[in-house]
Amino acid sequence: MNEAFMREAIALSTANMETGEGGPFGAVVVKNGEIIGRGWNRVTSSNDPTAHAEVIAIRDACAKFGTFDLSGCEIYASCEPCPMCLSAIYWARLDKLYFAAGREDAARAGFDDEWIYREVSKPWNNRELPAEQMLADEARKAFDIWKDKKDRTDY
Repeated sequence: MNEAFMREAIALSTANMETGEGGPFGAVVVKNGEIIGRGWNRVTSSNDPTAHAEVIAIRDACAKFGTFDLSGCEIYASCEPCPMCLSAIYWARLDKLYFAAGREDAARAGFDDEWIYREVSKPWNNRELPAEQMLADEARKAFDIWKDKKDRTDY
């Protein structure tokens, strides 16, 4: 662990919050001791609910390297990631997550994601968000085509 990387994530959280770009969150992606991706919360400035610091940092790193696979990299986040960001970290195949503030700290500031953590662990038909499955047989055909596709890029 390198404290300088965490301090950069924390600095991004503060600087960009103060400019009005979004909430108090920052993140950096690091490979071989070098920052390759930076992100800060841009939810309100971009009107994008997915523009969280970790997601932006991952997008930045992936764009620079032309890949969706960040194996061999680590992410430093100024706060424990929300469920969406944690999922993005797993999907990006980052080797390790370091975080500073905990989700309890974020909750005290009004960013309480605890209910999302609970919701995503429930079966889809028991969540607060009404959901209905439809046309499953038609949709499954795309998976059959994918399974047999010889030139696919697995991820």
